[in-house]
Amino acid sequence: MDLGLSGAQVVITGASAGIGLASAHAFAQAGADLTLVARNAVNLTAAATEIRSRYGVTVKPIAMDMASSPAVVEMINQCPEASVLVNNAGAVPAGSIESVDESAWRAAWDVKVFGYINATREMLRHMVARRRGVIVNVIGGGVLNRYDYVCGTSGNAALSAFTQAVGSHSTDHGVRVLGIHPPPTRTERYFALARRRAKDRLGDESRWKEALPDLPFRRLAEPQEVAAMIVFAASNQATYLSGTCITMDGGLAHR
Repeated sequence: MDLGLSGAQVVITGASAGIGLASAHAFAQAGADLTLVARNAVNLTAAATEIRSRYGVTVKPIAMDMASSPAVVEMINQCPEASVLVNNAGAVPAGSIESVDESAWRAAWDVKVFGYINATREMLRHMVARRRGVIVNVIGGGVLNRYDYVCGTSGNAALSAFTQAVGSHSTDHGVRVLGIHPPPTRTERYFALARRRAKDRLGDESRWKEALPDLPFRRLAEPQEVAAMIVFAASNQATYLSGTCITMDGGLAHR
């Protein structure tokens, strides 16, 4: 299957670990050149070096904080010809409304919610001008609204509505905007959330496996599985996908 991504310029935020890193490998395997963005410069440089060596593609690392609006604008303007933007950065704390205070809530949303919005706004300006491009928002959460993840689930709902609203109009200008709701995925980020839930519920973070939901297929998803969906959604095999969010939960919401 020709994905039409060979030589494409792809920007991925949150690219030094987890789903973002798996997506970087998947796009590089498809022949795309990459701009990888993350806060951790050491991990980001290591990832860029490995991908460049393994796949022979161009990889440009940019270490920056997506919470800074001017930095987001500057980052996007360093790669105005990108044909794909994958918004993936963000680490939202677990906890109920009582346990996540305003400062933590705002800090999390500055990175994920406003980071996605600001990057989309700026990249759209370039994509609309040339009437082509794809923006994939890796949102998370799906339709599950969890009280013990209230900051994240509220942000995910906002990003879902944002993606649908923008993506329903961007097609007038030849641009696709869509979202992916990944399932519980085998990443350090997910394990950190599971440990927090175990501590809150059971008083012992080492019992995190007991806090896992009844998972489809009796396992967590692998980051590579989510990355494959992201790459497909951005490819020329999915040219009618826009203004929608794909839920990859294996039916978890209906169990």
